[in-house]
Amino acid sequence: MQAFDDDPELNITPLVDVMLVLMAILMVTAPTVTFQEELKLPDGSKSSKASDLKTLTIRMDKNQKIYLNNDTYTLDTFADDFVNQSSKFDKQSDVFIRADENLEYKNVMYLLKSVKAAGF
Repeated sequence: MQAFDDDPELNITPLVDVMLVLMAILMVTAPTVTFQEELKLPDGSKSSKASDLKTLTIRMDKNQKIYLNNDTYTLDTFADDFVNQSSKFDKQSDVFIRADENLEYKNVMYLLKSVKAAGF
């Protein structure tokens, strides 16, 4: 039988390699995504009266029909139609978006992006 002179050691190099790979995978698959949309919230009761302010109100119902003044648009064509109609409105006016509470978030964000793309 052979006699070993060295004491047995635990080789931790493969363990460290595996842990570094797992940490890299964790860092890639679980990034912290932050999204920030700058919104101007209405002021409190000391603000100007609503009749003094120039506002543009866009309403969207649960069937994804969009109403602007007396015109009705569909969600698919609203972006192009609004850009064409935006010259009729003051670009400095506030825009209020009233959306049905049952709408998907992506539809409201599409509406908001369309308004911003028109220069409001």
